Amino acid sequence: MNLIEKILVNHSTQKKVKPGDIIDVSIDARVARDFGGANVVKNLIENGLQVDDTSKTFFTFDCNPGGSDQKYAANQHFCRQYARENNLKIYDINGGIGTHLAIDNGLILPGGTFVSTDSHANIMGSIGAFGQGMGDQDIAAVWANGKSWFKVPKSVKLTLKGKRPKNVSAKDIVLNLLDNFGANKLLGYSVELYGEAVDELTLDERITISSMATEMGAIIILITPTEKIINELESLSGKTIDSISADPNAEYDQLLDVDISEFTPMVAMPGHPHDDVNISEVKGEKIDSAFLGSCTNGRISDLRIAAEIMKDKKIAPGVVMKIVPATDEIWQQALDEGLIKIFKQAGALVSNAGCAGCAAGQVGQNGPGEVTVSSGNRNFAGKQGKGSVFLTSPAVIAASAVAGFITTPDEIPAQPVEFSAKGLILGSQKEKSVPQSTPVKFVGKVWLIEQNDIDTDMIFHNRYLTITDIKEMGQYAFDNLEGYEDFAKKVEPGDIIITGKNFGAGSSRQQAVDCFKSLGIPLILAESFGAIYERNAINAAMPILTYDSDLIQKLDIKSGDKVIVNLEQGTIQNLETKKEGNVTPFSQVQMEIYKRGGLLNN
Repeated sequence: MNLIEKILVNHSTQKKVKPGDIIDVSIDARVARDFGGANVVKNLIENGLQVDDTSKTFFTFDCNPGGSDQKYAANQHFCRQYARENNLKIYDINGGIGTHLAIDNGLILPGGTFVSTDSHANIMGSIGAFGQGMGDQDIAAVWANGKSWFKVPKSVKLTLKGKRPKNVSAKDIVLNLLDNFGANKLLGYSVELYGEAVDELTLDERITISSMATEMGAIIILITPTEKIINELESLSGKTIDSISADPNAEYDQLLDVDISEFTPMVAMPGHPHDDVNISEVKGEKIDSAFLGSCTNGRISDLRIAAEIMKDKKIAPGVVMKIVPATDEIWQQALDEGLIKIFKQAGALVSNAGCAGCAAGQVGQNGPGEVTVSSGNRNFAGKQGKGSVFLTSPAVIAASAVAGFITTPDEIPAQPVEFSAKGLILGSQKEKSVPQSTPVKFVGKVWLIEQNDIDTDMIFHNRYLTITDIKEMGQYAFDNLEGYEDFAKKVEPGDIIITGKNFGAGSSRQQAVDCFKSLGIPLILAESFGAIYERNAINAAMPILTYDSDLIQKLDIKSGDKVIVNLEQGTIQNLETKKEGNVTPFSQVQMEIYKRGGLLNN
């Protein structure tokens, strides 16, 4: 067996699995964060469910450590009350990023299983463990049952050949991989990373690379832990750890080789993590702000790199630099090593540990027109604010903050470039709400959105994540998708969405499904769906179907056409042209959950 198969088998009643098998998997650590936690608790209470094992069940408050938003503060307190009554451990607002805490504190070990309301739970691949982001219904079911169903993914063995260039950071490695594979070439795959350069990666570097599996569309990037990594994990957690690896004769769907010696320092252009260019193409681009942190680059090694560059220097006039360590332990270590003093003397804002900018609940957001260099994992439009976000390495971020423009540490000018700040835009929309039903045949008017990689921030922006009432969600559907900002005002109940590849890429937010239910949209067809989005839709009894790429042309489907779709038979007919075709019918599991009205309905 390969690595993902071995981990899943070890947590199931199966002795052997193959790609496509759907099995029940026991979960070693089950986590809810502060934005999803309240909905998890709500689902448990409303369905009369109890936590099956409190020793494996945790809250992590990392999205809004300051509780600076009233709804976040209310949700956090609601979760605290539930935790007190049920003897659950909370890693509260002083702890840091939940996935990092799980690794450093040994909540998850190599070969283990981990789920969270965090779409980057697959960061556990960095230690050779399985992690999966889930929506709040999924997490509630795991808290109650200790297990959940999973479809065994196909696996890719990706070997990095050659020697890693000295100026290529771990962030550059993953940006080069994104440039190579894009956002959907590895969609739905478990990727195992091998090679001499991979074996030499530190724990922090492995975390950086694995944390961006979601941006590549992959289920997870798994890296087999070396003896050195095992020793470090044992030192951090105080636990004795056994390693795990794929069998020598393991089978893979694809065997891929990439020459790491050809990798270069990269920058992801605003809007898409997979739109990457050599840094030479953007050198000199003036910036307004710099952000160092996130689950991708908030480790102590990242802070050391930045401090070495910034020592005895000042941040460029008018530039704002925000630094957020991943955990409180890392923050304290940075203080002990004098890194915090270097940052403060340079003029940076150093925040308490947490997710920061990409979670919209802490420092790191930018305003309209603002240009930011960020170490985050996502730069989707609107993800870190209304400005433009370039993704790059800690070294480039530190150098650029001092220079006032994008540059490398070896090209920091004697005099920085100055600039002026810009304004802020606010807006709102009205809501619609329609009750759910469970027919197997639908007739509706088509919204044909011929775009790939429509992410969850385009569907339902993270600034609305505190909303728990589904009736309030519809008004915000697609309001961050260019050209469809008024979608919620124009769509009618019964309309059907047909779109491209990797629909729902990105976050684990359930609202990106529920906003369409709120509007009365009964069905979404796409060439493929993001892995977490697919789970959330199935579990929420929201019909989703996939189709082959030639279907639109074959049936001559246009926006406004009426179609009839049968979930059981997997058929579609364009009533305007009378042309018929096939879509992927519901699986047995999908149909069972759909007819029950959702995962949590008995």
